Amino acid sequence: MDHFQYKNGILHAEDVPLPEIAAAVGTPFYCYSTATLTRHFHLFQDALSGMDHLVCFAIKSLSNQAILRTLGDLGAGMDVVSGGEYRRALAAGIPGDRIVFSGVGKTREEMAFALTHGIRQFNVESAEELRVLSEVAAGLGAVAPITLRVNPDVDAKTHEKIATGRKEDKFGVPISQAREIYRLAASLPGIEVVGVDVHIGSQLTDLAPFEAAFTKIADLTRILRADGHTIKRLDLGGGLGIPYARSNEIPPLPMDYGAMIQRVLGDLDVEIEIEPGRLISGNAGILVSSVLYLKQGEGRDFLILDGAMNDLIRPAMYGAYHDIVPVVEATAAVEQNPVDIVGPVCESGDTFAKGRDMPPLAPGDLVAFRSAGAYGAVMASEYNTRPLIPEVLVKNDQYAVIRARPSFDEIINRDTLPEWLQ
Repeated sequence: MDHFQYKNGILHAEDVPLPEIAAAVGTPFYCYSTATLTRHFHLFQDALSGMDHLVCFAIKSLSNQAILRTLGDLGAGMDVVSGGEYRRALAAGIPGDRIVFSGVGKTREEMAFALTHGIRQFNVESAEELRVLSEVAAGLGAVAPITLRVNPDVDAKTHEKIATGRKEDKFGVPISQAREIYRLAASLPGIEVVGVDVHIGSQLTDLAPFEAAFTKIADLTRILRADGHTIKRLDLGGGLGIPYARSNEIPPLPMDYGAMIQRVLGDLDVEIEIEPGRLISGNAGILVSSVLYLKQGEGRDFLILDGAMNDLIRPAMYGAYHDIVPVVEATAAVEQNPVDIVGPVCESGDTFAKGRDMPPLAPGDLVAFRSAGAYGAVMASEYNTRPLIPEVLVKNDQYAVIRARPSFDEIINRDTLPEWLQ
């Protein structure tokens, strides 16, 4: 469920008509719903009620500070994968003891900064990283709380580019090596073992891979405890999918996900951490774009928008589906015809949909890409010297620009000519 609905034939974000925002900020732009973010966060809170837990929002899915502050005020922790994301979380008012630092390539500088400013834990991805973290922490006279990210060799049955839990993936340590690396962790100065971490991929639409991975982690937890390690926390990652396409494939509900966690891990007396991103932010955001032209080709027509692959790269990168709807609702009697929906970037890959049935649209009409809140704005670029587009947050009948569109002068003036060209 989201809070982008037609009212009197006009698509609204909560109680704000989208044409009103478009007139004020121009197109294209991202628009987010506070009510949807709040609802989806509480779905996870409710799903894990009765268990000691922390829901950490995966910042990589949507990193605007206004979004982080909104979720942080609800009690969310944050999962970060870079020093920049860590700084964003701090800037949004998230305390260090609610920030989890993940990622396969943490630098010494990032480790030191997080240790200095506060961290809940590092999710360590290799023995090599563990040794470096020990050196950094000991040098600061600090102790780094860690979990070890374990690769359970479970196929998440998701897109090749977002699967992370198979033995051929770059993430984590093989589960067969976990005991050895935990022994290493226990021997290193500046390291405190607090738990185990696992994350098998993104956009999962079946609970079976989760259950297979969590069962392996439960068995490992018992073994590690028998070895003398303190395992008080299990970080289960994120990955629960959302329904992008009009199909019969319905992802599991957070409540069913929580019930499975309780059944598989409930007897271990551990704190559960989860790191959802897409399910909290995906349906909480849309991309609004204007029609530039309807171009008639040979055997196909093209609907050319002012939004492009640099604004929303998921279709070009993953072949991802987004429902694309007119902001002014089409009546049931209107005939729809197939069009290729494309942007103005000089790449054939700048195509959002092929042969998509759409009602008649004219230049200046608005369309909305649904389920664009996750991995939309955060993956945008200025390719073709196209400015990053505004982000807008709505709450009830109010809206605010939470990231403005930069001017061309701001973009171009970032370049510096060397002395010999001046």
